[in-house]
Amino acid sequence: MKIVIVGSGYVGLVTGTCFAEVGIETVCVDIDQEKIQKLKNGISPIFEPGLDEMMLRNIEKKRLTFSGDLASVVNDADVIFSAVGTPPDEDGSADLQYVLDVARTIGQNMNKHLVIVTKSTVPVGTAKKVRIAIEGELQKRGVDIEFDVASNPEFLKEGDAINDFMKPDRIVIGVETERAEQIMAKLYKPFTLNGHPVIFMDVPSAEMTKYTANAMLATRISFMNDIANLCEIIGANVNMVRKGIGSDPRIGSKFIYPGIGYGGSCFPKDVKALIKTADDNGYPLRILKSVEDVNDDQKSVLFNKLMAYFGNDIKGKKIAMWGLSFKPNTDDMREAPALVLIEKIKNAGGEVSAYDPVSMEESRRRIGDSISYVDDMYDALNDADALLLVTEWTEFRYPDKEEIKKRLKTPVIFDGRNIYDRVDMASSGFDYFCIGVQNK
Repeated sequence: MKIVIVGSGYVGLVTGTCFAEVGIETVCVDIDQEKIQKLKNGISPIFEPGLDEMMLRNIEKKRLTFSGDLASVVNDADVIFSAVGTPPDEDGSADLQYVLDVARTIGQNMNKHLVIVTKSTVPVGTAKKVRIAIEGELQKRGVDIEFDVASNPEFLKEGDAINDFMKPDRIVIGVETERAEQIMAKLYKPFTLNGHPVIFMDVPSAEMTKYTANAMLATRISFMNDIANLCEIIGANVNMVRKGIGSDPRIGSKFIYPGIGYGGSCFPKDVKALIKTADDNGYPLRILKSVEDVNDDQKSVLFNKLMAYFGNDIKGKKIAMWGLSFKPNTDDMREAPALVLIEKIKNAGGEVSAYDPVSMEESRRRIGDSISYVDDMYDALNDADALLLVTEWTEFRYPDKEEIKKRLKTPVIFDGRNIYDRVDMASSGFDYFCIGVQNK
């Protein structure tokens, strides 16, 4: 079996590389010719643990190749995955122009049966639009070729995407015909030999499953952050509360860690898109709107603590920041809380000195040199007035506390991820502020 993956970004590149790893001949396509040339030379455009080695291995074995021309490879495939971007429009809806461009190109060039699979996160009804776009191009050509459209949403966590794809909790596939189901079952057989389930369903349900999953996880995060803020007011400790409710099997311990809000490429975009879909159909999703509001506010919590500590005046103060990416093990800064914090600190007259293990180049691309960057976590502290812990990278978990005190002007830490022990920090001579615990 041969497949084509259109879009060589995060989802497309991981998907293509993992399929190649199990022996499937895979071509990854992208319109960015510079990116394609780098990929041909084994240079990945993204940071994802384990991806570079797997990609190089399959390039050498010629199971993974790259092309900048979709039209030339359409008929080399049995299955074509569309993994192009679906950026949010100004109204929050998902922009489907790239998805439909891919569909039209397929319709203009296909000459045999294909299964066209939407891998990108797309609103319910997108598969119908893809079918209409392909049929329109076939009619223009005056040809009648059968094809199937399917939905196969991705459930990849940035930082653990390889493991998620190779050992999936579940594989969700929406199909319209028995033929498409058989082809997709054959394609995914290498991943199901160890019992990983494939769940077949209708296409609209598959499209909705992805949005619902991300909306539920975002809801858990915002709910816990809301509870954390209340804990601070009434004197409860959210870390204890989290352990108490997490031991209940009906709730579980995942995605109930308080912090400074979610970010990344999925949760913010997908929550907005689902809200817009609901509004367009006359049914407002009241809970999700609150989830979004809480998350927007939560990104300012650490800044508010910083301002309160310094009497609402940080003009001329230098603030050290550990972490820029929205989560560890990725260089992704889309919707990252760090971006909100940086903007607010600068607007208040402060300056930022930042360190992140992998995302400083991405930060430079986004905001230039409006902040200073250092190559060592402790150098960010030199003559700084405070330290903000923004991303919970492993190397930040057990820092040299004496080194921190020696370099900071003021021994104060604002921990946005609750990775330090409040009592330990206080006994070590720090003013320590975290999320969901009243400062005493």
